[in-house]
Amino acid sequence: MQLIEIKDVHEPQLDIYARLSEGQLLHYYEPAGGLFIAESPMIIHRALDAGYSPLSMLVEHKLAEGQGGELIARCGDIPVYTAEREVLERITGYALTRGMLCAMHRRPLPDAAQVCQDARRIVVLENVMNPTNVGAIFRSAAALGMDGILLTPGSSDPLYRRAVRVGMGTVFQIPWTFLNLPGGCGDVPNRVGPGESNEGQAVWNVDSRRSQTETGWRSRNTQEGNCRERQDIQAVKTQGSQTVRFLHSLGFKTVAMALREDAISLDDPRLQLQERLAVVLGTEGDGLAANTIADCDYTVRIPMAHGVDSLNVAAASAVAFWQLGRRESAP
Repeated sequence: MQLIEIKDVHEPQLDIYARLSEGQLLHYYEPAGGLFIAESPMIIHRALDAGYSPLSMLVEHKLAEGQGGELIARCGDIPVYTAEREVLERITGYALTRGMLCAMHRRPLPDAAQVCQDARRIVVLENVMNPTNVGAIFRSAAALGMDGILLTPGSSDPLYRRAVRVGMGTVFQIPWTFLNLPGGCGDVPNRVGPGESNEGQAVWNVDSRRSQTETGWRSRNTQEGNCRERQDIQAVKTQGSQTVRFLHSLGFKTVAMALREDAISLDDPRLQLQERLAVVLGTEGDGLAANTIADCDYTVRIPMAHGVDSLNVAAASAVAFWQLGRRESAP
């Protein structure tokens, strides 16, 4: 381990913790995979258990010299930047609840068929854009007997810092991937080519990277934004149907969670009888696209009292997973 006392909060080696956006971390080794930030010892342990490789750590003094020593040693010979809590808060811009951050290499994602191969209960997130909701859904799915999660490209990246933190690291415990649908815009997040790896590459000088790539990032973002502006309407109409057809080809019955008058109740006994079931959840506010609902085998709603007509997508997911998940997996 290389314990390095932070002397200057503006050191370029700290940019990954302080000054790079989630999108810049995602594209850090472009065209190969990028980085993500794991926060807290428990989440870092779970990421290591899942086979993710650390790049560097940012650790509060008292942890580096005390109870964090075992975890730091487990990360191997990487830079470990240390300072008092107040300095770390200046770097990150917020209070570290557990005094430890770790920058980690992304890994290649499996394809959707791999995630579904041995699964009986699958979650599909259609353009769920809030990372807090994505993290909460992952946590409920892992706890309540779901076997895997598929996300459309419009959904928030489950490896964004907030999603990982809210999900308590369950993103490292349940199989998941993005659906790489034809006709989309830009790259699916986290995708690394078959057999490729970003591990072991040298860390680029961030200042020189900025001068060479900042314009490229802006250009890329503008191009992708224009692309989405032209194609989003058509994409929303087609991606749901493509997803449902794909799930049907694997033998799944599909459940659209939607507020429709003709929806059946979540406790309908027909749902529990299905050998393979995919629970499809839609974006915040608008919910699922009409085409997605029309193509699913069942439209389902949660019975509610006191005139309440809807739940937040994360809360609704937990109720649905408890009712439809693999009960034998629960203690």
